Amino acid sequence: MEFINSNSSSNIHFVLVPFLAQGHIIPMIDIARLLASRGITVSFITTPANLSRIKPTVDRVSESNLPVNFIPLAFPSTEFGLPDGCENLDSIPSPSSRVNFVSAAKSLKLPLTLYLRDPKTIPPPSCIISDSGHSWTLDVARELGVPRIVFHGFSCFSLLCIENLTRYKTHETVTSDSDTLVLPGLAQRIEMTRPQLPKQFHNLTQFQEMRKEMREADLESDGIVVNSFEELETGYSGLLEKSSGKKVWMIGPVSMCSKGNEGFVHRGNKSCIGESKCSSWLDSRCPNSVVYVCFGSMGAFPPSQFMELGSGLLASNHYFIWAIKSVPSEELGNWLDENFDESRCLVIRGWAPQLMILSHPAVGGFMTHCGWNSSLEGICAGLPLATWPLFAEQFLNEKLLVEVLRIGVSVGVKKPSDYAGKLKDEVAVGREDVARVVEKLMDAGEEGEERRQRARGFKEPAKKAMVESGSSYLNLTMLIDFVFNRFEDGVRKVNG
Repeated sequence: MEFINSNSSSNIHFVLVPFLAQGHIIPMIDIARLLASRGITVSFITTPANLSRIKPTVDRVSESNLPVNFIPLAFPSTEFGLPDGCENLDSIPSPSSRVNFVSAAKSLKLPLTLYLRDPKTIPPPSCIISDSGHSWTLDVARELGVPRIVFHGFSCFSLLCIENLTRYKTHETVTSDSDTLVLPGLAQRIEMTRPQLPKQFHNLTQFQEMRKEMREADLESDGIVVNSFEELETGYSGLLEKSSGKKVWMIGPVSMCSKGNEGFVHRGNKSCIGESKCSSWLDSRCPNSVVYVCFGSMGAFPPSQFMELGSGLLASNHYFIWAIKSVPSEELGNWLDENFDESRCLVIRGWAPQLMILSHPAVGGFMTHCGWNSSLEGICAGLPLATWPLFAEQFLNEKLLVEVLRIGVSVGVKKPSDYAGKLKDEVAVGREDVARVVEKLMDAGEEGEERRQRARGFKEPAKKAMVESGSSYLNLTMLIDFVFNRFEDGVRKVNG
């Protein structure tokens, strides 16, 4: 990465405030590193427990002498009815606890303001890049007189769909959850059902006030940062700018700032299977013969669905790596030990070295929950994707992957699942469908090869977008210039 020592960049200080969930923290760390590589001071705001999770990354950033300061602010879990040490969304006890979690996060406003106003904080803050989930950072930015840029962690396509649905309220025109609606404002006809939309389009009274605050803060903000690149989502940044009235900077794929599997350390935990063993297992397989299966940091299945997924993978005619966040029961753990032999598959319980796995020549397909980080990492590896969305904006990402980019194969999930708490023990996808989708994903015939070629076609553009003169590199430059110009305007006003 290039390190630019210029007078302009050395006066700039970006403050990054990610939402306290791994899928939001990971790309924000990469954004911090990208900004710091331009000689810009960055404060990365987190909490003690989350700082502990990302300690390997903190150590590497320190070793590289990048100007990134990791600032842990005390998180009052117990004061807001959460378990002690509950500082990440993946540790909340139930979906309803999200309101408590967001309320606890609001209490970070005062300590953040005190840190940014401290004379020892040099240079003074120039801009806040805030996760949309932290609506309170708008007040901090306005108090300090600096711009607030919003980061959602979503694709540009999904952000556009959410913006248009919010404005046109198309979801209110359908009379039942089984009826389909046409997503407004798109060049092609794409249909979904109401349950597949993100939660802000459902009648969930306990989240209404929180959603309202987030929307109002986003409307008052100065722009949107998107982890994507122009060559992947051609034209969508312009449509989003027109629909939202906000400047949009596409600066991704930000994970490309990591060399090799360096990005794995962001996840903070070591795999129970060493990276070297995983690499050795893959080295013994033929090119494009392995399916990688992972459902992200918050993806979990009830026992029956867990067994159907595993049985379907075994029934397919392909090697596979299955990364499992948690096993539903001790009985199913024993079932894994008895039936999943390393001659055929590799089961990783806990965190997996995902970037390394996806980039290995033996891997020919990726079954994913369609979280945008994972989707983008699969795209950067040039892999076709089997799509199994679970919640949030993931069904919108599935539409992008399957119907717009045509690099995905849908498993056919019709409705979302909960992301925390006790899951209903029901089956959404049977083992026969799992096996069928794997076979289609790895298809060596004409249809499969065309899909594979389309997927490979994004690999080099993703790399080129991030290097000097690339589209995302230039967009990051324009973001820095925008903040610097605002900074200079402020200095002129102060000096009269």
